[in-house]
Amino acid sequence: MIAPPLTRRLKAAFAIGSTAESIVLTVTNGFLLLYYNQVRGVPAEWVGIALSIGLIVNALFDPLVGSWSDRTNTRWGRRHPFMFASVLPAALLFWAVFNPPAVLDNLGEAIWLAVINVLLVQAMTIFHTPHLAFGGELSEDYIERTNVMSWNMFFLWMGDTAGWLLSFALFFRASQEFPNGALDPSRWPAFTVTVAGIVVVCLFVSTWFTRSRIPYLPVRAAETPKFGGREFIRDLGRALSNRSYVVLLIGFFFLSLMSGVRNGLWIYTATYFWRLTNDQISFFVIGSLAGYLFGSFAVAALHRRFDKRWTGMVALAVYCIGPAIPLALGWAGVMGPGTPGLVWILIAFSTLQHAPYSIMTTTIYSALADIADENELKYGIRQEGVLYSTRTLFAKVDQAIGTALAGWVLAFIAFPAKAVPGQVPGAVLDGLAAAFVLSTVPGLVAVIFYGMLRVSRESYAETHSALLERREARVEAEQATETSIAGGATSPA
Repeated sequence: MIAPPLTRRLKAAFAIGSTAESIVLTVTNGFLLLYYNQVRGVPAEWVGIALSIGLIVNALFDPLVGSWSDRTNTRWGRRHPFMFASVLPAALLFWAVFNPPAVLDNLGEAIWLAVINVLLVQAMTIFHTPHLAFGGELSEDYIERTNVMSWNMFFLWMGDTAGWLLSFALFFRASQEFPNGALDPSRWPAFTVTVAGIVVVCLFVSTWFTRSRIPYLPVRAAETPKFGGREFIRDLGRALSNRSYVVLLIGFFFLSLMSGVRNGLWIYTATYFWRLTNDQISFFVIGSLAGYLFGSFAVAALHRRFDKRWTGMVALAVYCIGPAIPLALGWAGVMGPGTPGLVWILIAFSTLQHAPYSIMTTTIYSALADIADENELKYGIRQEGVLYSTRTLFAKVDQAIGTALAGWVLAFIAFPAKAVPGQVPGAVLDGLAAAFVLSTVPGLVAVIFYGMLRVSRESYAETHSALLERREARVEAEQATETSIAGGATSPA
């Protein structure tokens, strides 16, 4: 069955699912440490441990869901049953992670955070691993894959922006008592209910309005064994046999260390180092919009001219270095809260965060679809689910190890609980800036591994041509078998 061309409506319906993922990641990565440490008074190192405690579960669950969806075969396709199943649990668990029972003490709240956060990230995995795999299946074209994923990145920006505007410009607006409104406990219940509602809508819309594409997607071959423990291990082995996939995994790990530390510390640097109010922070949406728009429009053109390896490598290098420059200047005493035009300087540098991030992530998503082609040619089975589980897994590494490191940094520099902006000792703020700047190191290690990718236009063309020949031969063999059976049935006795 020949698939009709992808429409903008279908691409948007697919991509809006990532809006839910982005808003959850933006809020949890940006606020869980601040909320439990500064609002509820839980020690920062406890929060770090609570967020990292489920990492082993995540490391197993993400590829497990990917393998399971790869080997699923229902009238709703391979991916959609998982996507439908996650809608309500994901929203309810998001609300719960920010609303621990009032009877708990600090230790109880840390345990609550550890348990509910593990359940939340698993619920998000059940949607987003199959969802990304579905996106990788939408097209077999080298550039069209990039276009699909650039839509995905733009809707990721929408979720990121929604998280920022809802928090900094609406629910956590500055007041005389709370220049950072996120420190006001009374504002959190309405905020979390609103975000949970957005999550339900985005996940349901993405799942429901993409179901028309199910008949045109790859299905589990009849001879492919069903999901089970042995096949899961084999799927992991097949994925790890691909050199490009392995270097992506290693690069993802180091990138996640950098991103997690920065996500955990950014709100501290904005609130305490630069002394920005939440009203000022809300203007950072301008930098993210400029960055994501540039990335969405530029990435396909870059892939037409350069290999995905070089595009991703350069974008990652800029992403590592650009956002750290202001903190490096602040650490050196060149910039500070009194610098004229500080907000707009920081917004300009935020563009150097979001533009390369958009290009880099779209490149990775597109390259993973090419790697799925290579593995299909080698093993005869498509593994988008297992391969795209990399993305959902390392989004959690951002939160787990990275945020844990951020919590330990705050403990190491003796950052005070329930601190007041303008009253934090200078030595502590210098330590905060130094940690942010030094987080660049693991990011630059990731750049080296991204440069080892072997995905290119030439390798794609060779693989795609070989796959087409194999599929045509399979169709001819099936037709010959059917003709032989029909002939035998009509021959005289």
